[in-house]
Amino acid sequence: MDKKNIIKRLKELAYLIKKHNYNYHTLDAPKISDQEFDKLVKENDFLEKKYPNLILSDSPNKIYGSRLKENFKKIKHVSQMYSLANAFDKDDILEFTKRSVKFLKLNNDDSFQYICEPKIDGLSLNLVYKNGNLISAGTRGDGFIGEDVTENILNIKNIPSKLNKDYPDFIEIRGEVFLNKSDFEKLNSKLDEKSKFANPRNAAAGSLRQLDISVSHSRPLKFIPHGIGKCSDNLDKIEDYYKKLRKWNINPNNLSKKVNTIDEVIDFYNEINQKRSIIDYDIDGLVLKLNSFNLQGRLGYVGKNPRWAIAIKFSAEKANTIIENIDFQVGRTGAITPVARLKPVNLGGVIISNASLHNFDEINKKNINVLDLVEIERAGDVIPYVTRLIKKNSKLNSKFKPPRNCPICKSNVLNEKSEAILRCSNTFSCSSQKIGRIIHFISKKSLNIDGFGEKQVKQFFDLKFINNVEDIFNLEKFRTEIIKLDGWAELSFTNLINSINNSKNISLDKFIYSLGIRFIGEVNAEILANEFKNIDAFISSSNNISLLENIDGLGPKAISSIIDFFSKDINKETIKKLKNHLSITHIKNEALDNFFSNKHLVFTGTLSELSRDEAKYLAKTKGAKILSSISKKTDFLIVGEKAGSKINRAKQLGIKILNEKEFLKKINL
Repeated sequence: MDKKNIIKRLKELAYLIKKHNYNYHTLDAPKISDQEFDKLVKENDFLEKKYPNLILSDSPNKIYGSRLKENFKKIKHVSQMYSLANAFDKDDILEFTKRSVKFLKLNNDDSFQYICEPKIDGLSLNLVYKNGNLISAGTRGDGFIGEDVTENILNIKNIPSKLNKDYPDFIEIRGEVFLNKSDFEKLNSKLDEKSKFANPRNAAAGSLRQLDISVSHSRPLKFIPHGIGKCSDNLDKIEDYYKKLRKWNINPNNLSKKVNTIDEVIDFYNEINQKRSIIDYDIDGLVLKLNSFNLQGRLGYVGKNPRWAIAIKFSAEKANTIIENIDFQVGRTGAITPVARLKPVNLGGVIISNASLHNFDEINKKNINVLDLVEIERAGDVIPYVTRLIKKNSKLNSKFKPPRNCPICKSNVLNEKSEAILRCSNTFSCSSQKIGRIIHFISKKSLNIDGFGEKQVKQFFDLKFINNVEDIFNLEKFRTEIIKLDGWAELSFTNLINSINNSKNISLDKFIYSLGIRFIGEVNAEILANEFKNIDAFISSSNNISLLENIDGLGPKAISSIIDFFSKDINKETIKKLKNHLSITHIKNEALDNFFSNKHLVFTGTLSELSRDEAKYLAKTKGAKILSSISKKTDFLIVGEKAGSKINRAKQLGIKILNEKEFLKKINL
């Protein structure tokens, strides 16, 4: 084909692709099949790749930018993306509704309506539209910051570049990117054995996260919306939102259903579970959420989970296999966990060769040992573990004996009977604990360093390039040695250094979490960040038991762990070194101008319009800090009916007292 004909064909393809995109997305009236459209796109991509000098100025791909990126840019979500807590049976669902009823101070859940829909096993995506135009698309990431995949998603049929009529000025539309099972099989059939994907979810993630955008465009990715972030319009119910989505040609799940009772939820769950094998995309459960956006707003969030929604997981798949060996893993806190090395078995399409045994008490209770035939399952279709003994091996009758010394550093083992855990006593010198702390420090929920995972940490630790968490900021001096290693080169190392440098701006709550203090997860880290505002204040107050006990939501185990952590000079020294590398900032509450912003509140008595939990949550969203007892630090005492002795204490200290109506007025409710 000569130059003239190539240009002619590229112009024809550009016209046809734009025309059929318009028919599909804007008119909702496609004139050709998806397969025929895909052929046009593939032909255009093939010609542009083969003749890059002949690419048209109005090429369809110019809409999406250049086809090859150097890396994925970060994108900050306007509102946080959350994850769902799990339920596994009817009791869990009833507990979910019971908590909601109590939080909202209702007599029962008769006024609730629910939306139920299959939980697609895909990749979460956040679409941002301004004035009806698609501005950006980002992966979930850590909930606050994801990867910018805007250019990669614009060939997905269910994602229009412009919304039809009746759209808000601004909206974040959230949903799932996935591959149909049939498309997954076709894709895998074209790949060599080394390149094949393990399951449709991995294939969807791998297809979306392509630096070569034409690869993403060539794969039949699908999108189904299921959530909403920030929106400039007020919406009443999820069902209303779904109606609008259909008008915009972003069709929600056609299996979505509105129900009124938990019995109806269970019936729908059973119905979907039975249809699971014939649904042409992977699902791992059902999502249950309150239909009312008003109730969702009142219930709010706890940590990273909404209180108004829950994922009901399907029953775990099970299989039988033989324990070939039992090894020990030592975590960052020194906990020694027994792990079963199994004769490989296929479980839900995944080959399983390892399974958790939890702890040594569990091994004895289940009476299991090496060479026994056992049943395994995947909890929530994710973590494999041994559930029970099927048949003992007649050659081994003795009980399994736990180690007396750390399997890694040979130090003494501490037996923490309160937790049924054996723990290595060599906290600061055990190599496994050191590696565990570094892995935790760089993880997605902590510093979130791209291209730096468990494999790289172990490699650099073994080569003595790093020994502690602060050493990752000095890797540049080993550039010459690292780029010579298998799997490394100048570009990959430079990308790692750039990722490390990009991680140096970190919020206070993430930094506190990254320290790996026992019992300080994401929720407690956020509580501490809101209380102390900066790391120095946290450190200086860390041995003040009464102060820590007065922080609402902080339990005795967490308090004891904080005091123990900061009693060690080595931990304080580590933080001091990290401060030289990091910019640690407190992410302030959005409601900075609220009356209660940065004020310390104590609640007492029974409130009539709100539950105590909802009142506290509401105050926290307005920037207040909640204390459990009266002190000179208290700014306001909020009193309800049958208030106790706290009123007298407040009067003695001259603390302002507000009744429930005054509180609600001040908080603008």
